[in-house]
Amino acid sequence: MKPVAIFRHAKIEGPGYFALFLNQHGIPWKMIHIDEGDEVPTDASAFNGLVFMGGPMSVNDDLPWIAPTLALIRDAYAKDIPLLGHCLGGQLISKALGGVVSKNPVKEIGWGEVTVADNDVARTWFGDIKQFDAFHWHGETFTLPQAAVPLLASPYCQHQGFALGKHLALQCHVEMTAAMITEWCAIGADEIAAARNSPAVQSADKMQAQMNVKLPALHEVATCLYQRWIKGLRAQ
Repeated sequence: MKPVAIFRHAKIEGPGYFALFLNQHGIPWKMIHIDEGDEVPTDASAFNGLVFMGGPMSVNDDLPWIAPTLALIRDAYAKDIPLLGHCLGGQLISKALGGVVSKNPVKEIGWGEVTVADNDVARTWFGDIKQFDAFHWHGETFTLPQAAVPLLASPYCQHQGFALGKHLALQCHVEMTAAMITEWCAIGADEIAAARNSPAVQSADKMQAQMNVKLPALHEVATCLYQRWIKGLRAQ
């Protein structure tokens, strides 16, 4: 089986629970360290799926890897190779397929409830899950590409996820681990302080105090989504 390519855009924003899920299911994967200067592949058919993680940059920034990444996403979409995006990764998928990424009305940082859309596609991805507490860390948001179906919304961000056939784009983070949350809180202390007046921003202490209770439920949601996503992978 060809590996799933996982694109890391910042050292602290690795695949987290998603890598554990792939390992548990015996699915090979390869990390492409964009943050360390790895080249963006030009042919999506070298991989069984493409997964894009988060990062502090904007997809609208003038960075040398943005345009090749958007081209690779379009190549994968044309070849029916499954795409999965987390936060920045979801924004990359949106922009590559015709959506627009712009500033969200408020910054979202920390735990916050998202509601699953009432449509058949959302039920296919989420089953009986109606809402859950996701982890957030973003200041921008995406619009839906043509033919994409909305999956999730939060009180502070209308578009928290969409599906386009076998492809899944998320604004929120379902891949979090306790170690990741702790590290993000430490490194992002200044960002948290600067945005403390946002109604959707939690303190680092509150994020970490809630994680032991909320992470198991978040991983159940992630498992549901990832199990649906891997059905799109090819056996060979």
